Amino acid sequence: MSRLEQLTMPDDPDWDAASHAVSDAYFPHSLSPRESQSSAVDADVAVTVVGPLRIARIGWGAEVSIHSDHPGAYGINVPLGGVLETHVGGHSVVSTNGLATINPPDTPADITRWSSTCTIVGIKIDRDFLRREVDRVASGSDMQIPDQVDLRSPEGASWFRLVQSIASQPADDPLLGNPLVAEQLAGSLTDAFLLAALPTDPGDVHLPRPRIVTRVLDALRADPARSWTAADMAEVAGVSVRRLQEGFREYVGRTPRECLTDIRLAAVHDDLRLGQVQSVTDAALKWGFTHSGRFAAAFRHKYGVSPSQVRRDL
Repeated sequence: MSRLEQLTMPDDPDWDAASHAVSDAYFPHSLSPRESQSSAVDADVAVTVVGPLRIARIGWGAEVSIHSDHPGAYGINVPLGGVLETHVGGHSVVSTNGLATINPPDTPADITRWSSTCTIVGIKIDRDFLRREVDRVASGSDMQIPDQVDLRSPEGASWFRLVQSIASQPADDPLLGNPLVAEQLAGSLTDAFLLAALPTDPGDVHLPRPRIVTRVLDALRADPARSWTAADMAEVAGVSVRRLQEGFREYVGRTPRECLTDIRLAAVHDDLRLGQVQSVTDAALKWGFTHSGRFAAAFRHKYGVSPSQVRRDL
């Protein structure tokens, strides 16, 4: 799908209905309540669909076990509380708040304990899409995705904030009408996940960092409206995403994404000041902004006024 959608659990589901709703929203599975007298009345699911990704919030309200083969996609399960015990690939992974369990595609996995207090945010990423991003983010390395990621690291925390931000966007946000938005969001979220999950690539091309920065800034200024992802910028530089970020941090003191935002804000400001667009939304979409709230806040922070005020002052 090219935009965000919201799906919800039916009212007052029994276990079969609850399992069916979660299968539709996330992965097909078999479900076994661990207590025979338990009820599905407190089960809940909501999902945001972003191109080849899904972000699902799932809680059963009772202790259950789950079996799934995760057909065609990676499943990243992040407990917001409680305990999630998963047996996959011949060993057990136990995740609690601050840790994410990674389920590889087309591989049997048994969640032997999904505690009653455990609600997860589950991120489903198409297998081929993620593998393409691995080739770009890690400069073509054959690094393997680990079975668990620590979300307490700076990279892990940054990725999960992005997940929650995307999931919180209303489906009727006017910026989501652009078919490029879902592609950009999916790429950004996948790249951020890989940056958190993969170790530093020892095979980075050792270009001087100032040259790395110059190449990318020139490309961003030449085409700021492009749906740039971190992997796109790294390709321009000829290095991994991690090395690109290190170069910007050392020589610019800002991230590549922050530099791109500044370039885009300047373009929006010029369009509004010169009356070259019909509305603020048109200007934001034209220059690649995909979240109306963050765009408005960034514009006010940079210019001290709202974008609509610049347009009214013509």
